[in-house]
Amino acid sequence: MGLSIWHILLFALVIILIFGTSKLKNLGKDLGGALKDFKNVLDEPHIKNEKSLKNENNSNNS
Repeated sequence: MGLSIWHILLFALVIILIFGTSKLKNLGKDLGGALKDFKNVLDEPHIKNEKSLKNENNSNNS
C-alpha cells in the first residue's frame, strides 16, 4: 500500500496550512541557496586545479 496522489496532496495542504506560503517560499530560497553553495564548493578544487595548471604552463613557457 503506497502513497496515492490524494495522500500527497493532503500532506501538502496540511504543510501549507501550518507554515503558510511565505515561510515555504523563504524555505525554498534558503534550500536553493544552500544547494548552489554546495555545488560551488564541489567545483572549487576543480577550478583551483585548472588555475594552477595554467600558472604552471605560463611559467614553463616563459
